[in-house]
Amino acid sequence: MHDELPGAVQQPDTHRDRVRQLENKVAQLEQAVDSHAVIDQAIGVLVAVGRMTPTDAWDVLRETSMRTNIKVRHVADLVVTWGESGRLAADIREQLSMRLGQRPTA
Repeated sequence: MHDELPGAVQQPDTHRDRVRQLENKVAQLEQAVDSHAVIDQAIGVLVAVGRMTPTDAWDVLRETSMRTNIKVRHVADLVVTWGESGRLAADIREQLSMRLGQRPTA
């Protein structure tokens, strides 16, 4: 295999592969940004409802995720929907009630 010379034109297959890699990376980054936004929104709901710090709200999300074996992103979706509609699945509601009830109040 020969080393590429500086300024050499890439082979078409290599160029296409690189474009595909970059497209995949962009898609992953877009998904991460969307996921982060939903988690931040859920933290906001918990801060308002539970009168807690964002750090405590993150802990509540994370603990609820672990106890229910549901991904944090999905728990966050459910919490945001709860903030909008007032409806929340029973298992998540039970865990959130327990977690929110364990937090010290101001």
